[in-house]
Amino acid sequence: MKAAELFIKCLENEGVECIYGIPGEENLEFMDALLDSSIRFVTVRHEQGAAFMADVHGRLTGKAGVCLATLGPGATNLITGVADANMDHAPMVAIAGQAATNRLHKESHQVLDLERIFHPVTKYSSRLLTPNIISEVVRKAFKVAQTEKSGACFIEFPENIAEMPIVDEPLPVKHATVPEPPRERVEYAAKVISEAQNPIILAGNGVIRGRAWQQLADFSARLNIPVTNTFMAKGVVPFAKNPLALGSAGLQSKDYVTCGFDRADVIICIGYDLVEYHPYLWHPTKDRAIVHIDMSPAEVDAYYPVTVGVVGDLKHSLLRIAELATPHTGHAMRALRDILVEDMNQHRDDFSFPVKPQKLIWDLRTAMDLPDIAVCDVGAHKMWMSRMFRCERPNTCIISNGFASMGIAVPGAIAATLAMPDRRVVAVTGDAGFLMNSQELETAVRLGIPLVVLIWNDGGYGLIEWKQMNRFGRKSNVDFSNPDFVKYAESFGARGIHVEKTEELLSILQEALLHDGVTVIDCPVDYSENLKLTKQMGEMVCPI
Repeated sequence: MKAAELFIKCLENEGVECIYGIPGEENLEFMDALLDSSIRFVTVRHEQGAAFMADVHGRLTGKAGVCLATLGPGATNLITGVADANMDHAPMVAIAGQAATNRLHKESHQVLDLERIFHPVTKYSSRLLTPNIISEVVRKAFKVAQTEKSGACFIEFPENIAEMPIVDEPLPVKHATVPEPPRERVEYAAKVISEAQNPIILAGNGVIRGRAWQQLADFSARLNIPVTNTFMAKGVVPFAKNPLALGSAGLQSKDYVTCGFDRADVIICIGYDLVEYHPYLWHPTKDRAIVHIDMSPAEVDAYYPVTVGVVGDLKHSLLRIAELATPHTGHAMRALRDILVEDMNQHRDDFSFPVKPQKLIWDLRTAMDLPDIAVCDVGAHKMWMSRMFRCERPNTCIISNGFASMGIAVPGAIAATLAMPDRRVVAVTGDAGFLMNSQELETAVRLGIPLVVLIWNDGGYGLIEWKQMNRFGRKSNVDFSNPDFVKYAESFGARGIHVEKTEELLSILQEALLHDGVTVIDCPVDYSENLKLTKQMGEMVCPI
C-alpha cells in the first residue's frame, strides 16, 4: 500500500472517527486515501477553526481530536488552536502536509521547518522521513496526546513520503495504566486534612480529565469540606442542590470565594493545573498547607508550596484518603455560597435594556437543559459565565482558561455538536470573538447541524475596556463597529435574530434551541455592570 494509506489505517486503529481540516496540494495522497476510509472528514473554512474543533472534540471525549492542514500558511494557521489544546490539556493530534524531502534542505516555496515551529506548543512534534516509521510515530503521537497531562502532538507528512510503497500495519493500541498513589502519601494527606480547622477544596480540570467527579463529590460529602472549582472545572460538583459547592474561583479580583481561601488553613488542590488560575491570586501569603492530589507531580511555583503531594489515579486517591481522614463536623463557608446565589438571582426579573449580563445568563440557563453544552469564548462574557452560569454536570460549560484564545466558541460548538449529537449546543461569544472565526457558520450550515450562536454585542473589546477603566479610569482604542449580524447570518443560510427587548430573550433562546438549523442571536449587552461588580468586590466585607 501507499504510505498515506498506512497512515489512514493507523488513524482508524486509534479509533479516529472525524478529522477537521482543509485539503491542500501537499496532502493530496492523504485526502485520496480517506475516500476508502470510515473516517469522516469535515472540511472547514480556516485552519484555526479546524484546530479549535479538534481541541474541543478532545476535551469532550477524552480521545485525541484530529486536525489537518497543508504546508506553510495552512500549517501555521493551526498554531493558535494547537497551543490552546496543549495549554488546556485537551488531547489532540495535528497533521500537516509538507514539501518533498528533497526541498527541505534549502530555501523553497512555502517551506518552513514545521517540526521545530510546533515543538514549543506541543508535547511531541515529529517529521516522517521514511514510510516505515509511520506506525510508530502515529501510535506515539496518540499515546502522548492522551496521557496525563494530556495535550497536543504534531506530525509533519512530506508529500513524497506519502506516495511511497510500504508493507506494514498499525501497532496495537495499549492504554497506559495510571499508577496507584503511594500509601505513605495517602496516609500523610489524610492526617493533614484531619487536623485542619477550615479546609477548602480547589478542583481543577484534571478531575474531569480523570473522570473522577463522582469520587470528588463523595470525598467532599464524606469529609464535609466545601468545594470551589476553576473555570475549566465547572460542573465538576453539582451546584444547585449541593450545600458544599461554592462556585467558581478565578475572577482575578476579590470575590466571595476569596474569603474562603483567606480563612482556610489547608487548601486541597485536586486535579488543579496552575495555568487555570494563578496561585498568587488565591494564595498570596504562601503560608497555608497545600495538599496536591493529581495524576502528575506539582509544578514548581513560589505560591504553591506543597505540604504533601499524592500522585496517582485520582479516583483511587480520593477514595483512599476519604476512608482514612476524619470528617469535619461543620464549616463556616456556607455564607459565601448563599451570597453568591443571591447575586445570581438578583437580576432574574430585570427587564432593562440592553440586557444585563446576569439576566442574560439567567435566561440562557433557564432555556438550556442540564445536559446541554455551552461553549464559551474569551472576553468579558467569559468572566460572567464562569462566575454565574450554574452547572450541574461536567463538560457542560466549555471554557478555555489555559491559553484562553478568542475565537474558539463557534468552531468549538460545531465540534461539540458532532461529538455529542444528542445534546443541544450554544456558542456563547462576544462580538469580537465571533468575527474571529465566524466563517465557520458556513461549515455548520453545510453540515446541517442544530447550533445556537449567542452574541453578546457591546461594540468593543469589553474585557479590555473593563480592565482599562478599572486601572486608568479611561479607555483606549477598544471600540469598533459591527456588521448587521442578522443579515450576516442570513447570507450564510442561517437564521439571524436581533433581540429588541429583554422580555423576548428567553422565548428567543427556547425557540432557537428547538430549531434544527443554525441560529445566530444578536443580543445587546449592558457592560456597565462590569465596573459595578469590580466596585462591589472592592468594597466587600468578608461574611465569614
